[in-house]
Amino acid sequence: MTKIIKELTNSNLEILKSEILNQNLVIFPTETVYGIGANALDKIAVEKIFKVKTRAINNPLIVHLKDKAEISKYAYIENEVEQKLIDTFMPGPFTLILKKQPNIPSSVTANLDTVGIRVPINKIAHEFLKFVEVPIAAPSANISSRPSGTKVSDIKDEFNYLVNYIIDGGESEIGLESTVVKVVDNTPLILRPGFITKEDIEKVIGKCLVSEHVLKEVKKDSQVESPGMLYRHYAPKTKCLLVYSASFPNLKKLIIENLDSKTIILGSDKLKDIPCYKFINYGNTLLEISHNIFHLLRQCDKYNANLIIIEGVKKEGLGLAIMNRLIRTSNFNYKEL
Repeated sequence: MTKIIKELTNSNLEILKSEILNQNLVIFPTETVYGIGANALDKIAVEKIFKVKTRAINNPLIVHLKDKAEISKYAYIENEVEQKLIDTFMPGPFTLILKKQPNIPSSVTANLDTVGIRVPINKIAHEFLKFVEVPIAAPSANISSRPSGTKVSDIKDEFNYLVNYIIDGGESEIGLESTVVKVVDNTPLILRPGFITKEDIEKVIGKCLVSEHVLKEVKKDSQVESPGMLYRHYAPKTKCLLVYSASFPNLKKLIIENLDSKTIILGSDKLKDIPCYKFINYGNTLLEISHNIFHLLRQCDKYNANLIIIEGVKKEGLGLAIMNRLIRTSNFNYKEL
């Protein structure tokens, strides 16, 4: 049975270090979501992540480091733009795609010559990474296609007996995975939006582009450079429909047209008076939505509904990251007026 660690005592840290160095997996908190981690330098340990999560092998992992000073051990920083992004956004909810060093196994990178590097700002993650003394390859802690884990109670049953230890750090502060960026021709390109927005990056670099795949479907067998780009993802078991309109009457019309007797509405407070099987308020600000959305998607499955209608948001700032997740949650079942 999986054991929950609530305090990082020296004895607990020794146990966790032994787990990592013996090719086992550990679930740990970050400021974004929980991660399921293995020694990034150990091919066999890394392959366990794919097996436990039932994750596609063409979906690369992110390598987590205790400090940005360690980056050059595992990747090449090739230009001033990459260095400026590192200096500005690390540690934090930010991943940078860099050319990998030979010591990073191809199983981490889906056979690409690049690797995603991240330095979490979460104190528990930092203490864990510092003590184990190896880089940790970690995707989000969830069975593939399911909503990412933002609290231990949501994921412990999924991984019971599959991992020996989970570090409980409480609810994730942000609730959406890190922003993933690759520098192309000296211009940052967002592959997966997150808490660090296009606008944040433009303040530092002056120009930032967004990949065309952020809101579009990527074919199942495609090679991707960032996690979170593939097909249906972040999804509950219940079918979902994502709807959006800047006009409330149009939004209400979209919802009513698609309601049946067992439809959940997941959205802001302004939708609470629309008659439905169950209304769930996901928050009234982008920060609230990002924090709540994965947990609430899991909760929706408990009501045995036919459909979840999810209110979309404006595709700018943090809203772009939210819509990136929700459009995959809905398997690209999206309507806009």
